[in-house]
Amino acid sequence: MRRIGLLGGSFNPAHVAHRRISLFAMEALGLDEVWWLVSPGNPLKVGASDMATLGQRLGSAERMARRSRIVPTAIEASLGTRYTADTLRKIVRRYPGDRFIWIMGADNLAKFALWKNWRGIAATLPIAVIARPGYGAAARSADAMGWLGRFGRPASGARRWTRWSLPALVLMHTVPDPTSATARRAADPDWHRRFHPRALRDRVTRRLLPPEVHCPLPPQPPAP
Repeated sequence: MRRIGLLGGSFNPAHVAHRRISLFAMEALGLDEVWWLVSPGNPLKVGASDMATLGQRLGSAERMARRSRIVPTAIEASLGTRYTADTLRKIVRRYPGDRFIWIMGADNLAKFALWKNWRGIAATLPIAVIARPGYGAAARSADAMGWLGRFGRPASGARRWTRWSLPALVLMHTVPDPTSATARRAADPDWHRRFHPRALRDRVTRRLLPPEVHCPLPPQPPAP
């Protein structure tokens, strides 16, 4: 039985804070692996003009995950799911011999009540929330916490998460890292151009991503 953490996101691009919270969660929760679920498209970010292709984002995640037990995957593209609740339900069914825990930052807990079937997510997997700079108060007062708060578990017992009954929530604190994908894109708007179209084999599903997801973004018009 593998103990696997699941961290979802756009990874547009993947950055050092993703890596740090994953390595922290791996140690604090006693995980064998952390899978980065690189989303084909975040329903809360529909129409984002600066969203790189799935292939480029998966490529950036693979680079950031080097020399670790972090496994980037585009499994949602294979499963045909768009919402986290559906993805997690299918992953649990596909890998019945493994145990999974959902990992998210406090910034996502602050808006968790906007997610489709968020109570269903809590009923499917235990949830570990990692503190993020500037989101502590918003996370504690989040609408979802009115319901989730009653299922809180102490961080001191986080390694026993496979024994918890569901729903279960643990709030965890580590050295804060202010890095964000928004700031990374602002500092390096052409980051995606370093990831050229090529066949990428998903390390979880073992499938090649369809060629169309590797197409580079259209060239930028010349400055006026």
